[in-house]
Amino acid sequence: MLESLHVGTQGFSPRTRSDTELIRFGSEAARVSLAGTRSEAPLQASVSLSTREAKRATLNGARLQTAEQLRREVATLVFTPDRLALVKGGPAARRAYFDRVLGRLQPARASLPAEYSGAVAQRNAALRRAAGGFSSREAIAPWTERVGTLGAKLVAAREDILASLRPHFAEQAGELGLSALSLVYEGEPLSAEALEARLERDLERGTTSLGPHLHDICLAAGGRDLRRYGSQGEQRLAVLSLLLAEAELLADRRGVPPLLLLDDVLSELDPGRRRVLVARVSGIGQTLVTATQRSALPVEPAQLLEVSPGEVRSV
Repeated sequence: MLESLHVGTQGFSPRTRSDTELIRFGSEAARVSLAGTRSEAPLQASVSLSTREAKRATLNGARLQTAEQLRREVATLVFTPDRLALVKGGPAARRAYFDRVLGRLQPARASLPAEYSGAVAQRNAALRRAAGGFSSREAIAPWTERVGTLGAKLVAAREDILASLRPHFAEQAGELGLSALSLVYEGEPLSAEALEARLERDLERGTTSLGPHLHDICLAAGGRDLRRYGSQGEQRLAVLSLLLAEAELLADRRGVPPLLLLDDVLSELDPGRRRVLVARVSGIGQTLVTATQRSALPVEPAQLLEVSPGEVRSV
């Protein structure tokens, strides 16, 4: 159910990038249609999937060029148990997460991570051609300049996003009982000069060895890196705090709160933290929370649905 809401508002699944996995076994097509309001104005969205055709999406009856354009219009944030990889996983998971946050909070810079990755790929190809004698070193220079320029912009953009998130992140974490939480960017600003200084090493390895594609963001509590020294409970609270911090920023900047989808978020929280979490999300916007038992919910929900295979009913 949560996955269908994510597909219908964002154009893609939080679970898989293969659209065919979203279609029921034995069927050739699927469709998600949603209706609601945004700032008291009607909002309708639909996403159609097919094993034979490209994905199609509409917003208020108008066809969109790509289904992913929905996320520019509707903000949806999701928590699932596998989101703990944000803390427990490697640097690539954190870079990808904060680059997505960058796109949501600063749409004008949304294409910057992809542009930078493309420039790095071109520079790496030029390095390998030059190392193999199929091209000259001069052919690397334009890509070195491009990577340096875009890399500096990407580092600055990430630092800007972290600066915006930090106070909200610390406040949310403190409410949930996790004190002295911090976000620390680990990586130096990039320049074409710095890349040129490592040219011999890069030629030998055939890859760009400096830049934000190698950087990391450390989530720490009281100076402890939560990846190495945090309990699973602390890691879960850190991810929840990040999501709530972003939700607050999105509501402030867009004027419309995001839709929150929280899957199995209560199972490892004590009753006190459950009440705090519910109080926090109640002040943001519409939130859907899944649980295996009604007793896991610390307050009476606005609506309670029972989900069983092939059926959703109000109880």
